[in-house]
Amino acid sequence: MEVIHLKYPHQLQQRESMQPYSLALGFFDGVHRGHQAVIKTAKEEGNKRQIPTAVMTFDPHPSLVLGGRNEKVFYITLLQQKLQLFEEQGVDTVFVVHFTSDFAKLSPAAFIDTFIRGLNIQHVTAGFDYSFGAFGKGTMDDMRALSNGEYGVTIVEKKTDDVEKISSTRIRKLLQEGDMEEATTLLGRPFEINGIVVHGDKRGRTIGFPTANVQALEGTFIPASGVYAVRLLVQNNWYDGVCNVGYKPTFKDPNDKQLSIEVHILNFDKNIYGEEVHVAWYKRIRSERKFDGIEALKAQIEKDKQEAIRYFNDL
Repeated sequence: MEVIHLKYPHQLQQRESMQPYSLALGFFDGVHRGHQAVIKTAKEEGNKRQIPTAVMTFDPHPSLVLGGRNEKVFYITLLQQKLQLFEEQGVDTVFVVHFTSDFAKLSPAAFIDTFIRGLNIQHVTAGFDYSFGAFGKGTMDDMRALSNGEYGVTIVEKKTDDVEKISSTRIRKLLQEGDMEEATTLLGRPFEINGIVVHGDKRGRTIGFPTANVQALEGTFIPASGVYAVRLLVQNNWYDGVCNVGYKPTFKDPNDKQLSIEVHILNFDKNIYGEEVHVAWYKRIRSERKFDGIEALKAQIEKDKQEAIRYFNDL
């Protein structure tokens, strides 16, 4: 899969003789089942025309450039994860457009001239609620109306489950609540984070439950605090495990709000400090709580471990 980074306006001028593409258009945070439907439709349109499929996404999140929100932006899928998922979906080319204040000022017509006609897009596919151009004024109906017959447009209708629309906003809410099973249903796969194994306080080792202390990559969305059944990918192998997300209230000063992600890997005894790992989240076992002493904590961790073992045995 080819990845092409574009920055408006100067980097576009270098790409004058491009092959035609069927394009899936969107931010695609999460690459959830709704996004997958857009990409699948773009692939089908590309196959009809015997042209490759491309995805156009944007980085960083528009709200970081435009302002208007005080909280830090966290992604369901960081850019590198999105690229991996696009490749798994069979995408041929990804255009990563650097979202800048100059780009944000483009009118809908100018966006089409530059990023659709200018990139030789023969067909555009996006979700029913996708908007583009300054202040998001361009709709997919505008995309079609402004085409002058030079490219086709497919609008993918709202994808829902038994409850409501499948959306990144809804998935974030589920992650905030720790509902990993419902998040898995909407994503079409377990939620994953990437990180590096770093040195922790090593207290888990002293009580018989050594853990890998995972430092998540900047901008990663971390699920609600609590204990989870997870799988961890390290050195190209997946291992079952139990993960604690939280502030370690048993040992730490209650005023210390340093978040930790610690994974006790089942049937594993290797030194993996410095290794890049992926953590896939399957089920929340319980909320985080403080214990009266070490023995009570050890007993509960053993219960958590056995519940995780039962869960994975039943999958």
